[in-house]
Amino acid sequence: MKHTLFAGTAALALLSAGAALAADGILVGHIADITGATSAVGKPYGQGIADAMNYINANGGVGGKKIIFETVDYAYEVPRAMAAYKKLTGSEKATAIQGWGTGDTEALISSVAKDEIPYFSASYSGHLTDPMGKTSVKGAPYNFFYGPSYSDACRGLVQWAAEDWKKKGGAGKPKFVHMGDNHPYPNAPKMACGAYAKELGFEIGNEIQYSLKPGDFKAQCLSLKESGAHYAYLGNTSGSTISLLKSCETVGVTTQFLANIWGTDENSLKTTGDAADKLVWVVGAGTWSDDTPGMKLVREISKISDPTGNEARPVHYIRAICSVYYMKEAMELAAKSGPITGPSIKKAMETHPKDWVPAGLEGVCLPSTWTGEDHRGTTTVKVYQASTKGGAIGMKQVYTAEIPRRKEWLGW
Repeated sequence: MKHTLFAGTAALALLSAGAALAADGILVGHIADITGATSAVGKPYGQGIADAMNYINANGGVGGKKIIFETVDYAYEVPRAMAAYKKLTGSEKATAIQGWGTGDTEALISSVAKDEIPYFSASYSGHLTDPMGKTSVKGAPYNFFYGPSYSDACRGLVQWAAEDWKKKGGAGKPKFVHMGDNHPYPNAPKMACGAYAKELGFEIGNEIQYSLKPGDFKAQCLSLKESGAHYAYLGNTSGSTISLLKSCETVGVTTQFLANIWGTDENSLKTTGDAADKLVWVVGAGTWSDDTPGMKLVREISKISDPTGNEARPVHYIRAICSVYYMKEAMELAAKSGPITGPSIKKAMETHPKDWVPAGLEGVCLPSTWTGEDHRGTTTVKVYQASTKGGAIGMKQVYTAEIPRRKEWLGW
């Protein structure tokens, strides 16, 4: 059975087919942002989640069982995500959930723990990495995500910036500022990354807020220019980044921008044009142009919604596939010793041999390890830089950071 990505007017209702068939398959929730403030990146990520699960179903399912799902567009509104979650824990309880944003994911930490539902989010907040609550405010035993946390990713960008400053022969302390909306997602790495930047010798400037929604950000760009910052972390998603970079180009800002993992992609680089030249950001998996063994499977999965195989998928789509395939293999491992349940999926995630890469995705997904005490799947940060001058769009890896797993950084 194939499920389309968009639920249309039924966005907050699981289709009855999901409930009817749950007994014959594995019910998995899919909460996505297709039309909200982060939809520029939510849409391709959501498509990747749906395509991956549909591809698994078309190729034998999980141990012969189909994944039963329906995509719920919550439009990046936390109350709608909570309503969707309530439906997923009704008479037909989801075995696992593929989720989205930081605000809603963090709001559901206690609920998914109580309900024992593994929650694979597209939020990479460091607050989700401490399963036992050793160093954070609350433990997040049922939260998982694929990729480096926002905090570790920002630390990786700061490492690159420190090296860049030395290469340029910079005199004195370089100045670093955090930029983003006043929202759980952009704020998630702010304290952790600022502390690490200070540790590496940066002067920390006052943060500058700009909206997740695209707009005219010349005022913020003038503030950035006046601050004298050499490096600025961009905490918002790509639509907002496009507006900011264009506004800053207009007022002559020369600051080196460092974008988070959702801050840009191939499509937004094309839209931004020259203003995105030299932008540095985090890429958490393989890219569409890579020639690695695992890209063969990625391209086959892509044909689920693009039978021609001609559509070049952005980096977010590929990370979504990784998220689904870690879940799939955890389910398969769980099935070897009994029923596929939330607790058995959690156990499989935490006991799988280290440096795990899903079968068929070699060279695409970063080797990852989750344990019962540490849900930082990977602390490897791949840093890319864009070249966009003259209309030719390029992106290449310029740095790899291996962030240490300091105990005091767990949960932050």
